[in-house]
Amino acid sequence: MFFKLFFKNISPQRQINRLKSNGILLGSRIKSQRKVYIYMLSSLFVEVTFKNDNIDQDPEKIKILSGLKNLNDYLEKEFKTSFGAI
Repeated sequence: MFFKLFFKNISPQRQINRLKSNGILLGSRIKSQRKVYIYMLSSLFVEVTFKNDNIDQDPEKIKILSGLKNLNDYLEKEFKTSFGAI
């Protein structure tokens, strides 16, 4: 819990630097015609959309999820929404 608050309150660029240096890139997916990347850092899962879908550019959007259950719930909801089945 403390780590999430700390991570959430640092600048987006510092978040990305921390993810790239200490996190694990789990993969990427297409969301709304955009490529998003999912990182794991400690007990956090972070979904990042970069400018021009380029991992070397600045982040446009960062979504932070705590724990595997929250990640699974989020991805399940995203999957259902993308197919219009809620």
